Amino acid sequence: MSGSVYRKVGVAAIIMMASIFLSRVLGVLRESVLAALCGAGTAVDAYKAAFVLPEILNHITASGFFATTFIPIFSRYLADKDEAGAWRIFSVILSIFGLALCVLIAGAMALAPQLMALLTHGRPDPIFQAMATRMTRILLPAQFFFFVGGILMATQYAREQFFKPALAPLIYNLGIILGGMALARPMGVEGFAWGALGGALVGHFLLQILGAGRQGMRFEFVFDWRHPDVRHYLLLTLPLMFGLTMTFSTEIFSKFFGSYLPAGAITHIDFAWRIILMLVGFFGQAVGVAAYPFLARLAAEKRLPEMNQLFNNTLRYLAMVIPVSLLVFLVRHEIVAVLFQRGDFKAADTNATALALAGMVVGAVAFTAQTVVNRGFYAMQNTLLPTVYGSLAVLLSLPLYWIGLKTLGVLGIGLAISASALAQVGLLYTVWNRRSRNAGSRAVYRFYFKSLLISLPVAGLLLVSKRLFSAWLGSGSLWRSLLMIAAQSLFFLLLMALATWLFRIEEARVLWRKAAGRLPFLRQA
Repeated sequence: MSGSVYRKVGVAAIIMMASIFLSRVLGVLRESVLAALCGAGTAVDAYKAAFVLPEILNHITASGFFATTFIPIFSRYLADKDEAGAWRIFSVILSIFGLALCVLIAGAMALAPQLMALLTHGRPDPIFQAMATRMTRILLPAQFFFFVGGILMATQYAREQFFKPALAPLIYNLGIILGGMALARPMGVEGFAWGALGGALVGHFLLQILGAGRQGMRFEFVFDWRHPDVRHYLLLTLPLMFGLTMTFSTEIFSKFFGSYLPAGAITHIDFAWRIILMLVGFFGQAVGVAAYPFLARLAAEKRLPEMNQLFNNTLRYLAMVIPVSLLVFLVRHEIVAVLFQRGDFKAADTNATALALAGMVVGAVAFTAQTVVNRGFYAMQNTLLPTVYGSLAVLLSLPLYWIGLKTLGVLGIGLAISASALAQVGLLYTVWNRRSRNAGSRAVYRFYFKSLLISLPVAGLLLVSKRLFSAWLGSGSLWRSLLMIAAQSLFFLLLMALATWLFRIEEARVLWRKAAGRLPFLRQA
């Protein structure tokens, strides 16, 4: 590959990293506004549950997987200089599957009361069910905007245009925030649902029509079922449609099992999950997005040993999540208090959310690593294996959800989510190693074990320092929580720098040298 191609990939990675991270930050801000205006009770639980059925439809249509499934098909036509053929398959897939989605949305809206009663079986409260059903019907049409927007964004990615697609999740989150702030007083939590619909319309639909239009989009209603690439698209997409991916299974099962707990539990679990997603977005998803084009290129060139080397090195860098997750565990109450505890979100809600977060932090390294492990299979254009083995791990973990909620409440569900994630990543990485004869996998396992051993004494020292800081700072205020997070984070960085030097952790030194190469003041340090 030429230097210009690497520069394009680098620019694309920077744009997508910024988009992912800002989207996660806005997602947490969105939940903070929701907590302040509406608290955590039956109404907010109903709002959270209202996303379950739309999420299932979004998953069935594989709207989040167009970068994996549609781009290779569309790009092949462009590479062959067949512009008309590219836009024809675009029109065929959009017409056929768009119509099918409209039928599904209409059916889901009609059957929403029965489906919600099934999906939140543990909460038969008629007020909860009525609110959840109404907001589900508000949110369902947004899935059409996500579907069309996803395929429009895929055409822009294929043209190496990333800016407008990167804006979509930011506008969506801003829509929810603005809708909630503007409509919460007259409508309550339902205002956030209308904001979500508006954000999807503007960010994922209208803006992407504009972006694709500037790339020469040509669309006509074509229902050519026999087009050869319709079959190819289905073969790539079907496993993703019906598989239980990590994020999808967490979104669904956390609400289903959370419905068996007292009012507010669904909200507490979901808020904790948003914090984990921000951690994953910062460390894992951005790295996965950046590494994927290189993995795909090596796979296409059948350079499997080099692909394994890149795969393993990327996973080794993600081991930094282990000590960071321990830091998050120790200051979990303070993090939740800073993000959410204001207005109608009380101290008891903070304690419950922090408890759920404690369970999820255990699996933080798995949530992060899966963003790379899955992409290894996708780079080989193999969507079936990760789906089958990932779904198997999810199904085997289901009893843990029930045991967890019955014995430990929100903490138990958090631990079940972590166990499911660890099982999925462990199983998929094992399958990858055997199929690709990945000789470097043992070094990855050793490095993760080494990172854990180093992190445990660091966590012990942080626990001692937290008790000292607590005695000095007192308790109960926002500023106290902010100061605690800042003090613990600074002490954590000093301890990890010392551990890096003592144990000669080369990955951390490489990261420092790369940072120093870009920041002049670090070169002088």
